[in-house]
Formats: sequence, C-alpha cells, structure tokens
Amino acid sequence: MSTRLQHLYEFGPFRLDTVERVLLRDGEPVQLTPKAFDTLVALVQRSGHLMEKDELMKAVWENAFVEESNLTNNVYALRKMLGQDDNGRSYIETVPKRGYRFTAVVNELPPDILVVEKRTVTRVVSEEIVKEDLPRNNLISGQALVIGPGHTHRKQSLKWRWLTLALLSLCVVIGGIVIYRSLKASPLTAAPRPQIESIAVLPFTNESGDADIEYLSDGVTESLINSLSQLPPLKVISRNSSFEYKGKEINAQEVSRSLGVNAIVLGRVSQRDDTLVVSVELIDARDKTQVWGQRYTRRATDIQTVQEDIARTIAEKLRLQLTGGKDRQITKRATQNPQAYELYLTGLFYYRKPGIEGIKKSLDYFSQAVALDPAFALAWVEIARVHRFFAGNGLRDPKEALASAKAATLKALALDETLAEAHLALAATKKDEWDWVGAEREFKRALELNPNLAEAHSRYSLYLSMMERHTEALLENKRAQELDPLLIGLRGNEANLLSLARRYDEAIEKLRQYIELNPGHGISHISLGFMYEGKGMYEQAISEFQKAMSINGETTSIQIYLGHALAMSGQRGKTQVILQKLKTTKEYVSPSELSYLPIALGDKEGAMALLESAYAAHDPHLQNLKADPHFDSLRSDSRFIDLMRRVGFTT
Repeated sequence: MSTRLQHLYEFGPFRLDTVERVLLRDGEPVQLTPKAFDTLVALVQRSGHLMEKDELMKAVWENAFVEESNLTNNVYALRKMLGQDDNGRSYIETVPKRGYRFTAVVNELPPDILVVEKRTVTRVVSEEIVKEDLPRNNLISGQALVIGPGHTHRKQSLKWRWLTLALLSLCVVIGGIVIYRSLKASPLTAAPRPQIESIAVLPFTNESGDADIEYLSDGVTESLINSLSQLPPLKVISRNSSFEYKGKEINAQEVSRSLGVNAIVLGRVSQRDDTLVVSVELIDARDKTQVWGQRYTRRATDIQTVQEDIARTIAEKLRLQLTGGKDRQITKRATQNPQAYELYLTGLFYYRKPGIEGIKKSLDYFSQAVALDPAFALAWVEIARVHRFFAGNGLRDPKEALASAKAATLKALALDETLAEAHLALAATKKDEWDWVGAEREFKRALELNPNLAEAHSRYSLYLSMMERHTEALLENKRAQELDPLLIGLRGNEANLLSLARRYDEAIEKLRQYIELNPGHGISHISLGFMYEGKGMYEQAISEFQKAMSINGETTSIQIYLGHALAMSGQRGKTQVILQKLKTTKEYVSPSELSYLPIALGDKEGAMALLESAYAAHDPHLQNLKADPHFDSLRSDSRFIDLMRRVGFTT
C-alpha cells in the first residue's frame, strides 16, 4: 500500500488542503482554478516572506513560458476571493518591482496519513490473513502485498482487486465531472474583466480642513496624471478636464460618460503634523466596482514614494505590460530633496490659480526649488513656462523673457532628456527662431515620450496649420480634445484651424457654438471677424471686431483688424486715420500686423516696407506668414517670396 502526507494550513477563516486541493472557508469549499490554487499554495507556504515574481511563476508554471499578466490575473482573483483580514488588510501584499508576500498568520497542522487507499488494501489483506494466517510481518508500510502462487484464494483476491480498480476508476470519472462543472461555474474562471483602456484621475480631496495644504492634494493628483500619461496605450485624461470636478459630488458613470473613460481614480489626502495619509481607489465605471483600494500612512516627506507606489500598482491592476524603461519612467523621482519638491508643488498650485499675480508668485517658488536642488529638471521646465507667459503677455521685454525661457529649457533637457514637457518648450523656442524642422522634431519627441500630453497635441496642431498641413492639424486637435474633453478652448482652436484651411462655413458654425459656451471671450469675436472677412462679409466682420473692442479695449491689434475690414468694405478714409494713429503711437505695434492696412489699401510698397521692419525685429507674427490669408495678395511678389525664404518657409 502507499501513503501520502497531507499538508493542512489555516489562516483566518480558511483551511487549505494541498493534497485534496481544497480550500475551505468556514468549512465550505471555495472554488478556485487550478493555477489560482497553485499560486495560493506557493504564497501560503512562504507566508511572511517575499516571493519574487520569477520564483512564483516557476512554482506555478514549471517548465512553461507564460506572460506575467497570467500571474497578475491569478493574484487579482485570489485577492477578490479572499477579501481582507480582520485588520482590513489584503492577504496578499504587492512588493513593488519585485513580487508578492502572503501577510496573514498561517498555522500548519500536523500531517496525517491518507486512508482512502489504505482501507481498500487492508480489507483485501485482512480476509486473506484470516484464511491463511499469513505472518504479520508480510505487511510492510508503503509496499504492496504479494500473494504466493500456491495461495488457495488467488481467484478471490483477484476478484477483489478488479472490483477495487473498477470502483477507483468510477470515482475518478465522477470526480472529473464534478470538478469540470464546478470550475465552469466558478466566478474565478469566468471571463476576465474587460481591459481598462482609458482612465481619469480626479482631484484628490483635501481632508485636513486646512486650505494651506491644498497644494498637496492638487500636486499628488497632477503628478499621478503625469506618471500614468506615460503608459501607452492607456488613454489618460488631461489635468484641465479632470480638475473640472474639483469639489463636486462624483458619480462614476456620469464622469466616465463625460470624459469618455472606462475607469476613474479617486483619492483623499490629509496631513497631521508630520504624518501624511493618502487613500486611493480605482473604480471600473462600467459596473461601478472597486478594482483596487489602499490607504498609505507615511511621513510627509515620503510623498513621492507614495505617488510612485500608486502609479505602479494602478499599472499592475490595469494589466499593463511595462518595459524596464516605462517602469523606471513612471516611478522616476523628480528630486531627492523633499523641501524642493514641496516648493515645486506650491508653485504649481499658484500657477494654476486665475490671474497674473498667481503666475508671478509661482516663479518665486520654482526658483526656490532649483536653488535647493539645481538638478530638479521639472522645476526648470516650469520656470521656462512662466517666462514664455511673460513674453506673450507683455509682462517683460519679449527678447529677455524668451532668452530666459530658452536657458531654462536647455537646462532641463541637459538634466533629463526624457521630459516631454521640456521638449515641448524647446519646440516653442525653435518656432521663435524660425527653425521649422527643429520645431517639428521636438513636437514629435514630446508626443513620443508622452502620447497623452494634450497640450503637445494642441500646439502641434497649430504648427501644422502654419505649415498649411490642415488635415493633419485637425487630427491633432481632435486627439487633444479626446484627452481634454472639457477644455472648451480646444473647440475654439478647431474653428481657427478650419478658418486657416479656408473652410469658413464650418469654422463659423464651430465658433458660434464655442461663443455660446464662452460669451465673454473677446478673442473669439476677433476670430469670427476673420472668418466673415474670408467670406467677403465685411459688415459682419466690422461688427465682430467692435464687439471684441468693447470686451478687450482698443488694443493696437484690434484696431488693425477693424481698419482692414473697413478698407475692404470701402471705408478707406477710416482706415487711413487708424493707420496714421498707429504709426505715431508710443504703444508697441507689430509691424507684421500693421502691414495688413496698406495691403487693404492696395499699397504693396508700404506693406513690404513694414514686413522688412518685422523681419529686422524678428517679429513673432511672421510665424503666420505662410498660412495667413491677409498676405494672399502679396504671394506672387518676388520680394514677398524672398522674405518667405529668409523666414525659413519653402515656396
């Protein structure tokens, strides 16, 4: 006869029998797939100790090659089935980048001898012993009993043996049917959860009741968005649209419909003295089930560690296959200096606040961050962003501000070439320098590093439109809208792109929809005026420019646009008055834009003279030279063709 050791393990309400391959919860069987059972056995037998992923996969799939996602699915199924222990913890802990640990206290019960085979054999032997009075020492544990050839009851022994084999065979067949049906009905063998392909990280709630640490909850959210955005093919909603839900009651399915995502991430942040508590959960919005949730209690200085753990775990829950490079990218630490990181988050908080003063204040915080850690590349990127804002809004001499922006951008890239935002900033610098090939290279590099960077798609669309690649431009803007669906400014961009493609009717329809949503936006009325001019509807254009002037004031640019429409409508005298006024004003006037007026008056000489002045001053508006309809009447002029060449455009 044969014997087998029976290993029994108990933890919480569970008993695990490794020989019978049965898991009981409070005495009731729990159905598991074979590989899920093997995974549980391996973890339980090493309870309290880390099992590396490779080690665990070899234990479950010996001599077979399988993808890591199979292990991830097994662990997910086991966690769902086991639930949480009495302390609210998962029985299986993920050790980032390494493997898993079974955390529950496991009691191993003494092994017993299985009796099924022993009873069968003993029954046969005991009859023979009675008849023949065989010596007891013929029964050796673990060996089969051999009956000699002269035994008088050989036929009866064979009869019992055949009967035993028949019964065993019948048990095997019945057992196989039962197991097959139970596995087929098991929730753990049901079709796996449909792949989550899109996600939105909603603003984490500040539960501290202290407005002074609002920067922390916002910063954690934004950092998590940035980390997950680098995981193709996952679609991650941009910060602008996610933060539309800040402070609002969240209905997961309504949010998912509005943003076009499968799942959402919710979180709460609180800080008491030096203790930081972050709670986070991943919700599948399709059926409102929690895929994962965890609570982190750490020192406040460990905020980056928490962010790394959350990003990695979400990637694991979404069954994303991370290459070594992507794994390093999402867990890359921005700085080793906790104080510098806190200053950086505070700077982001002020940069996002409405109004110019917040942006000015943000520069102070970013500058303090790089003073503490000069190798803090992300902070250098934000410094470049602020200086570009100053240049574009007349808050600082444009040449000086753009030079500062370029220096900060190059510093960031020298520290970390993998920052998509830094390449996007460099693309803007290349555009300023009329290096069109270099600009496109940087746009593409930014999108390669972070395909979910909506701002990069939007800015690239404008570049493509300037190059008269209108179909590509509209596709890029569409992608930006998918990633940032609640940013209505992208709808205005779409209208402008259609206008530059000379598709005026479509552009007007789109822009009217945008103006309904944002009626106080003066620039929209300027754009609508351009569209009406393109259709030759000059009176309507004049009306739109006047509306823009009532909203934004009599800026030099709006006066130029109005003067052009007046001349085209036949009111040349009014245009002459505006032209003379702008030639003598002390305010800055773009010579490139001012050339619109002599063009409308039919004065090519005057127009070319102003354009040469624009070239000498490196006027930013010359970036529009190739696509701007205002210059159409000059395109056959040899002087204009030469100017196009010098600005870097091919004719």
